[in-house]
Amino acid sequence: MEVITIAVIIDSELCNGCGICVNYCPMDVIRMDEESQKAITKYLEDCMLCELCVPDCPTNAITVTPEKTAPLMVSWG
Repeated sequence: MEVITIAVIIDSELCNGCGICVNYCPMDVIRMDEESQKAITKYLEDCMLCELCVPDCPTNAITVTPEKTAPLMVSWG
């Protein structure tokens, strides 16, 4: 059984709820929480570690941790 560790951390104290990270995430891992109106992570196992969410965050609330390693893609044939 594979253990998935958190790949994306969003600091709820820093997040201003702008939604930029939600729009940039190609895997739909980052969502807006309806209650808090701030970004949260869902389905972390789908995160590709692309870090597209990080550079445009105006409050630097997002950290991508190195604990999750992307599988090596090998093409045979």
